[in-house]
Amino acid sequence: MMATATGQAGPTDACYMLLQGREDQETPNLQTLKRNLERGTDEIKAEALQQVIAGTLQGENYESVLMHVIRFVMPTRNKRLKKLLLLYWEVCPKYAADGTLKQETILICNALRNDLQHPNEYIRGGMLRFLSRLREAELLEPLIGPMRDCLAHRHAYVRKNAVAAVAAIYEAQPQLIPDAPELVQEFLATEADMTCRRNAVEMLARSAPEAAVQWLRENAAAVVGFEELLQLAVMDVIRRTAHDFAAEKGLFVRIAFELLGAASSAVQYEAAATLVGLSGNAAAVKAAAGSYVALATAASDNNVRLMVLDRLDRLRARHEGILDDLAMDLLRVLAAPDIGVRRKALAIVMRLTTHRNVGDVVAMLKKELARAVADSGDDAAPEYRQLLIQTIHTCAAQFPEVAASVVELFLDLIADLSAASAADAMGFVREVAEKFPEMRADIVGRLLAAFSRLRAGRVLRAALWIVGEYAESPDEVRDAWTRLREAIGELPLLAAEQREADAAAAATTSADTTGSQALPASTSRRVLPDGTYATESSLTARPTDAAATLLLDSKPPLRAVLLHSDFFTGSVLASSLAKLVLRFAAATPPPPSEQVNSLRAEAVLIMAGIIRIGQSPFVTTPIDEDSYDRVLTCIRALEYMHEDASILADAFIADTQGAFARLVVGQDKRAADEVRRHTADNAVRVDDAIDFRLLTAKDATGADADESLEHDAKLAAGEPDARAAVSKLDSVVQLTGFSDAVYAEAYVNVNQYDILLDIMVVNQTSATLRNLSIEFSTLGDLRLVEKPSSYSVAPYSFSSVKAGIKVSSTETGVVFGTIVYDGPGVGDSHSIVLNEIHIDIMEYIRPAQCDSAQFHAMWTEFEWENKVNMSTTKEASENLDLRAYLRHIMKATNMACLTPDNALAGDCGFLSANLYARSIFGEDALANISIEKPTDDSPITGHIRIRAKTQGIALSLGDKISAAKVSLAE
Repeated sequence: MMATATGQAGPTDACYMLLQGREDQETPNLQTLKRNLERGTDEIKAEALQQVIAGTLQGENYESVLMHVIRFVMPTRNKRLKKLLLLYWEVCPKYAADGTLKQETILICNALRNDLQHPNEYIRGGMLRFLSRLREAELLEPLIGPMRDCLAHRHAYVRKNAVAAVAAIYEAQPQLIPDAPELVQEFLATEADMTCRRNAVEMLARSAPEAAVQWLRENAAAVVGFEELLQLAVMDVIRRTAHDFAAEKGLFVRIAFELLGAASSAVQYEAAATLVGLSGNAAAVKAAAGSYVALATAASDNNVRLMVLDRLDRLRARHEGILDDLAMDLLRVLAAPDIGVRRKALAIVMRLTTHRNVGDVVAMLKKELARAVADSGDDAAPEYRQLLIQTIHTCAAQFPEVAASVVELFLDLIADLSAASAADAMGFVREVAEKFPEMRADIVGRLLAAFSRLRAGRVLRAALWIVGEYAESPDEVRDAWTRLREAIGELPLLAAEQREADAAAAATTSADTTGSQALPASTSRRVLPDGTYATESSLTARPTDAAATLLLDSKPPLRAVLLHSDFFTGSVLASSLAKLVLRFAAATPPPPSEQVNSLRAEAVLIMAGIIRIGQSPFVTTPIDEDSYDRVLTCIRALEYMHEDASILADAFIADTQGAFARLVVGQDKRAADEVRRHTADNAVRVDDAIDFRLLTAKDATGADADESLEHDAKLAAGEPDARAAVSKLDSVVQLTGFSDAVYAEAYVNVNQYDILLDIMVVNQTSATLRNLSIEFSTLGDLRLVEKPSSYSVAPYSFSSVKAGIKVSSTETGVVFGTIVYDGPGVGDSHSIVLNEIHIDIMEYIRPAQCDSAQFHAMWTEFEWENKVNMSTTKEASENLDLRAYLRHIMKATNMACLTPDNALAGDCGFLSANLYARSIFGEDALANISIEKPTDDSPITGHIRIRAKTQGIALSLGDKISAAKVSLAE
């Protein structure tokens, strides 16, 4: 069965029909079609008529079939045939070669007139819908009378289609119904059906705006009681007429205000958009924003929530400072289960937070975090908790007055959070301790109280650094030492572990001996690495990994991480102990030397234990060289602490704290620069021209153009304003050669997740090419949405073929194709191979930002790595420094640099930086660039390591970097 579908883009647009036929069906000849139309049953006639319609759309000449259709098909009463007849009347040739209307069309008019007067209301309605797509004045003129009579029909289905037909004919051929606006006005005054009234109001809005405004003025009090469709039509009238009827602005604003409380969500959304387009008054903006917040809270579809939140964010950007009071209301959207909706809502809340409402916002976020911690069964709970912690962190960083309460919350919940969330919380606590010296004592005390409940190595390292850096007084050092000793356990470390192992081995041996008297030892055959066989007895089998892990987790936290081979934490522990001893020895008044020597000896004992544990068989991985050297450095520092006290104090205390202080200052500077840049982009200069909407031309774009129908249509069609001025010629790809029988070129329009190929096909021969089709195949994560239909192209004529391709991931894809056609002779078939169409990955990559912890976590997690070696010629690098080369790579890959500017400052002949980008599909791309230029006349050498979760992104970015390297060399 052939599926048919018709659609009308607008009252003045041509009607397009899409017909998808069976690929295994052969096109019958003309005589067979005539015979089937003349003598066949209703089913055979319907099949033949479908073939005639499809052939006509593809360029076949079926003019001689017209009389057979009129004689043998038109008198039928079969409903399926009647529907196909309406499609045929729309596509069949109605004009002769001299441009005059064919005589046979008189018979068509009679049939159409009879259907307009048919007693069945659905046949009448279908005919009226067909008339709205008819454009020939000679055919329409004798049908005007019956069509006008249908406006008074008893059935609403006929009346609503009659109004639509009157509107379409009046716009296409206004001379046929010159009194259409008055006729529709009279119809609207007596009509009770809401759908019919909606069609009438839309007709007046397009063709007679004065009449539409007059009707709206008369029925303003009843608008609230209208049904949804009519209320949406009222919003359409207001948007279309607001510019020309400025005197009625008060009426329009009042109606929009009233419809904000409508029962329909669609009406509320349109009313809010219309209201902010009519007025920039603070009350109107707040009312519209409140409606958006209510819609985002009540909507069940996450896509609707995201769309409403996006509109609210745009409204906030246009009216800074007006919507700050809605921050608390917007937090109700956090009840939505989707993490994307929550992230978008929290981002808007952060932009609405000020010194006036920051306390309430943080209090609400604290309650939400406590609830998220308690609700650990949700799969998205860890990600949501981390998002809340990051939001609270950002809020406290911007508003220091809430930092104390936030630190208290984080330290109370630190043991209940996941490792990633706890690490983020510790990062914030460390930053607050640096910015607010008066809070350091309280932070250290609370952190030491929760120290025994910390288990993750990342969290323990952050806590050790804070304690070692900010425990300044002798009492704080003693308290910290006591807590650290409890977290380490029995000393010496290795001797204690050896005693426990010996006791466990003795107990195991005793149990095994007892068991061996009752049961014989079981054996199993094993294959050794060299290929030989060996027998393993159950008496020598080791405990399971789960049992060993359970045993380690029962130990004190610092001891457990050391036995888990986390010697990075061990090196941080050694550094913190050295800082505590040095600070305790330098306290004023000086403490007794016995206490200093006691702490010093105990610290050296712990450090030596870390090294010995790392070299013992109790750990699966021995201590690494870096950690070994760091611990040994701390031991030697304590050994010579009296001789080099000032040098060691600078190295262990002043320099480390100064480095972190510079890091915090750099982060604040980057944030301030971002705010300053955003403010500069939205700022209005003093000498900028002021646009007065009442004084602009009718076709000018006002200040509220982004709320207009035209702007919404462009956004829906995927035409962003930033690319509106870009010529389409830049995206045109030539597919065939100029000497080929068929010339083809494609315009590649990349729109988010879809790619539209608009292909122009030109027949360069003197013969008609039949059944011309383009067959596509894709490489990569590209999928052809639908196969393009076949066409017949006349000599030296052209046709347009559209194909949609779905994109599912950020990978460089390739589209292959072949043009296949028949002709010019019977049985001739030809094919032309098309040039490849490469889809650029840069269309989907966007620069993004993340903190160093997230970058390192993703770097460890991602398994696909692509290493690209970099080298330039001496000529190319003469006037190019390392930072300029970095900017060149960033521009080529569309990635953002995460390394602070102060870390890139200076000229040492070496540069290392981290780059980050994120695709529109949510895929992350990481890169680390390490390059050097020892002298001014030396070439730039080095490499770039790219990591991603998928292989395609890593390889594609590597290709872009290689291309950028080649372009620089040229």
